[in-house]
Amino acid sequence: MAQSIGWGILATGGIAAAFTSDLAVAGLTAVAVGSRTQESADAFGERFRIPNRHGSYEALVADPAVDIVYIATPHPGHVQAALLALNAGKHVLVEKPFAVNAAEARQMTALAAERNLLILEAMWTRFLPHMRRIHEILDAGTLGDVRTVIADHNQDLPKDPTHRLNDPALAGGALLDLGVYPVSFAIDVLGGPTSVSATAAFTPTGVDRQTAILLEHQGGRQSVLHTALDTRGPNRAAVLGTLGRIEIDPVWYTPTGFTVYDNVNEVVERYESSVEGRGMQHQALEAERLIRAGETASAHLSPAESVLVMDVLDSVRERIGLRYPGESPA
Repeated sequence: MAQSIGWGILATGGIAAAFTSDLAVAGLTAVAVGSRTQESADAFGERFRIPNRHGSYEALVADPAVDIVYIATPHPGHVQAALLALNAGKHVLVEKPFAVNAAEARQMTALAAERNLLILEAMWTRFLPHMRRIHEILDAGTLGDVRTVIADHNQDLPKDPTHRLNDPALAGGALLDLGVYPVSFAIDVLGGPTSVSATAAFTPTGVDRQTAILLEHQGGRQSVLHTALDTRGPNRAAVLGTLGRIEIDPVWYTPTGFTVYDNVNEVVERYESSVEGRGMQHQALEAERLIRAGETASAHLSPAESVLVMDVLDSVRERIGLRYPGESPA
């Protein structure tokens, strides 16, 4: 492996632009971009000074300068793009949600394991400094027995029925775009659930407009989660334990601060975040660390845990009656 790891950017939308900007913040190297059209690849490459510009995803993954591919397609494109890159011998960082469903996620992780390649979900929150500090506090037993996670992700997003967020064919709706954050956080703190309850309301196009989720975890611990795409919320999160609590500032899933309180409401610790750029570089730095170490699973988010998150999202969708076009019956 060359000293500089070459990143290939697969797709050229807004999230790809944000990620590529943060690569530059961290001094990491985007060597190639691929789009469905040469015009789009050229424009993106010019914007971010990326030398190799490809008018197809196949050409991108075949580029010998590319070591790892960042996949930024709409959700239904994740599985085919990941398989394409893995079959070309490239490591992959796949935007959240990891896939549309757990069956796709298992297909992706199985091929990565077979090829001994890194596959990492770009759930950027997991890799942010404030989340790492929160885990240190939890591991130290500061909160005692952790009992509850409370988290919301509510935004006021475009109402246009043709927008991808409102399109069932693109796996739109609040759950996969926004709800994946609190679900992933709950699993990160409390582990996989033993039971899943959920209720939802729907848009006229047939995707979930808002979804409330209650997860029960081992030992009677609970996660209380909410997501919506048409109402701006506080976007706060809290972890409650028998000896204290952590309250994460808004917006909790971005670089931010938090406060640790004891059981008499005294402040135990105040953490302030200091992150350059948007913060997406932290997941890229972790991917590069793993590649250099010859490792294929991150302690912060393993392939198996990404599959588990998709399993839980599948269970939520089953309970609220949401199935996307082309999916097999459950």
